[in-house]
Amino acid sequence: MIIQDTKEGTVLRVRLTPNSSSCLINGVFNSSDGIVFLKVNVVSVPEKGKANAELIKLLSKKLKISKSNVNIIFGELDRYKRVLLTSISFEAVDIWLQKELKNGK
Repeated sequence: MIIQDTKEGTVLRVRLTPNSSSCLINGVFNSSDGIVFLKVNVVSVPEKGKANAELIKLLSKKLKISKSNVNIIFGELDRYKRVLLTSISFEAVDIWLQKELKNGK
């Protein structure tokens, strides 16, 4: 599952592709070890945190929550990330994710 409910909030697994032609959610990615990630493309380059900042901006806009409620908790320097979402319920994230993936296909 792409999301996980924790006591701190909802954790979203993301595979980030920087330096893309557009900023968008691009389906799911299945790693070789069976872990599923949300594929996200951003226009920014992976320098000085620009791609991470754009990821945070995109997720906060899509989920309609403040950027301060979107935090990268793992993988800051990696394309595979875990993002903690707070001030939004697990159920709301799950509903948003299902709609986002359905609209993307």
